[in-house]
Amino acid sequence: MRLENKVAIITGGAAGIGKATAERFAQEGARVVLCDVNETVGQATAQQIGGDTRFFPVNVADRAAVQAFVDAVWNLYGRIDILVNNAGIVRDAQLVKVQDGARVGQMSEADFDWVIGVNLKGVFNCAQAVAPYMIQQGGGVILNASSVVGLDGNFGQTNYVATKAGVIGMTKVWARELGKYNIRVNAVAPGFTATEIISAMPEKIIASLKAHTPLGRLGQPGDIANAYLFLASDEASFISGETLRVDGGLVVGT
Repeated sequence: MRLENKVAIITGGAAGIGKATAERFAQEGARVVLCDVNETVGQATAQQIGGDTRFFPVNVADRAAVQAFVDAVWNLYGRIDILVNNAGIVRDAQLVKVQDGARVGQMSEADFDWVIGVNLKGVFNCAQAVAPYMIQQGGGVILNASSVVGLDGNFGQTNYVATKAGVIGMTKVWARELGKYNIRVNAVAPGFTATEIISAMPEKIIASLKAHTPLGRLGQPGDIANAYLFLASDEASFISGETLRVDGGLVVGT
């Protein structure tokens, strides 16, 4: 019961890594509050986990909605011990795509802005809403979802890589700014993980992802959840400003 009676907010908690983290935190005694844009799946996840798990429909890119959500959690429990900034999306495309000397495609401005809004601004919105409450109560833990591609780059993911690299930078800044308030801030950088998105890919693509991973398999959502659990617990009480790779030794290629 490493998180007994802790109140944990998990964004993007309806499915995938967010769901696995919610399940793991609940097993360790946390009172889990999920938010997601998918209300139907989010409600089902909260019911499946059971106990004191709650769900709120929230778009993390919407500052007002985030603030209202965080205020509601504080009013409900009187504390917020852990924030897991897990919500994220992908909209992949090359910067420019050229064929026979002519440009035939490029990443759209809308897709760039959308990914930045959720993956980067969303993390900023949630952390900024939660931090004052953590300061008021004397401490807390903020955990941010980065990615190995935020460290290494990846073909066709200008927008996504920019957000995940940005999250690492914000993590380091917040660790410095919030440490004096007993708030630890860390990031987790998953490799290729068997979430619903990847599991739906063609087997040829999945085989390629495994081939780039020295351990020879995809990560499981539970692998990432266990990393979040460690960093959220008192076992990591002297760890802040770090980015933990959970990637099976992944080598990202082009």
